[in-house]
Amino acid sequence: MELRVGKRLLWVGSAAYPLRNITRVYTFLLVPRRGEATVLFFKRVAIILSVALAVTVVSWAATLDGDDGIAGTVIGVVWFGAAVALIYCVGDLGAVLTAASHWVMAIETSGASTALVTSENTQHLDQLVDYVVNAIENPETEFRVKVGTLSINPRHYHFGDNVNMYGGSGNVGMEKA
Repeated sequence: MELRVGKRLLWVGSAAYPLRNITRVYTFLLVPRRGEATVLFFKRVAIILSVALAVTVVSWAATLDGDDGIAGTVIGVVWFGAAVALIYCVGDLGAVLTAASHWVMAIETSGASTALVTSENTQHLDQLVDYVVNAIENPETEFRVKVGTLSINPRHYHFGDNVNMYGGSGNVGMEKA
């Protein structure tokens, strides 16, 4: 993919960002949310097993009245569904646990847009930050470089800092990701 600056626009591939709208450019290590994924996995397993066990107990209690056929079918379907759901949960957890960390350069705008550029060389990313900052300070600057592309699932990664502000006083502050 190509990263270039020309005529007061930053091009990241085919996406254009006006230099005047860029609010922050920085590098960071994009790390998968392994801890959160593990906690979510155990919550899901607890819910799935609780529901399956509860339906089994209710169905078993219904068999005391003498109708074994329907209760047995319900129990079989519920435990089959629980097994499928557990397999999905294991796969979802595995996707996050096996995801790699990546060094990226983030380009944030005054709106909701964020562009991520990756490279195996962190010095190259730091140099790109300098190039972009120089282009912001000097709009006549033009450059063109090749950068790596990155396809990730955003749900699996932390993106920068989370700032939580509630009201005008007694702010919570900043939580490092």
